[in-house]
Amino acid sequence: MSFLDKLKKIFSGKDDKAVYLSGFKKTNDSLSGRFKEMSFQYEGITDEFLEELMIVLLESDVGVETADLICEKLKERSTNYPDLEFSWAMSFILEIMKEVYEEYPDSPMVFNEEGPTVILLEGVNGSGKTTTAAKLAKMFRDEGKSVCLAAADTFRAGAVEQLAAWAERLDLPCIKGRENGDPSAVIVDGCRYAKEHGTDILICDTAGRLQNKQGLMQELGKMNRVCAKEIPGAPHNTWLVLDATTGQNGLNQARIFNESTRLSGIILTKMDGTAKGGIVLAIKHVLHLPVLYLGLGEQPDDLRPFDVDSYLFSISEGLDHVG
Repeated sequence: MSFLDKLKKIFSGKDDKAVYLSGFKKTNDSLSGRFKEMSFQYEGITDEFLEELMIVLLESDVGVETADLICEKLKERSTNYPDLEFSWAMSFILEIMKEVYEEYPDSPMVFNEEGPTVILLEGVNGSGKTTTAAKLAKMFRDEGKSVCLAAADTFRAGAVEQLAAWAERLDLPCIKGRENGDPSAVIVDGCRYAKEHGTDILICDTAGRLQNKQGLMQELGKMNRVCAKEIPGAPHNTWLVLDATTGQNGLNQARIFNESTRLSGIILTKMDGTAKGGIVLAIKHVLHLPVLYLGLGEQPDDLRPFDVDSYLFSISEGLDHVG
């Protein structure tokens, strides 16, 4: 059984098949479309094929370093198969993609066993961070956990009101500060509220300005210190929200934030709006950070936990009938 067949079998048992296929439709149309074009000129794993593969991977925002690794691994693997059929070449590529993603084990979410679990959400304006905070809150609440929100993105106009409106809609408490106020003060209030009310999870929507790196480092450092002072071990999870449509620019953002704070995971939003789904592999291979959740649509339930098998099948769906 080829890896493509195994993926199809695994994917058929998933509950969120439709959300994944819809969310990665643009990537699939682009990536699978280009692979189908390559099938007409296919004469084995030649230098010309590898050059074309490199271009296709770069177009999907896999990035030079990761694309080069995939091509090298495919070249090595195909040496024992001089008459490799195109469908098997595609299987090898997807299998290598999975190996690249899984080279560094994912770190699961950390839960605080002795009090509230604190999540800091970071990200630049426009990344979908505030909406993601609300979607995460709904997801945890639906799992039976008590949740409160801290609107600590005090510098973006309307951010506090936006999160407060989501909290009201979801019937969840929201700790607010004044506009242009100290975001760390909001986090302190949020931590104290969560402790006093026995809340399971506190989600902090933090400020994420990149005007100057030094200022960002100082601001994020202060947030981490006040968290730890109020709740030992906090923040337990620091997640960066990235707009998937920004592609390699998003990877550069992740580098800056990762240098400034201790990131433990990535949330990719607006995945349904881009054909650049290869950014998932670039993030994991270059930064060794797990992609924890994907925004695959505009509805609250379209924020889905990342699953590498569902991801690979969704970007390659239809290739099992090619070649």
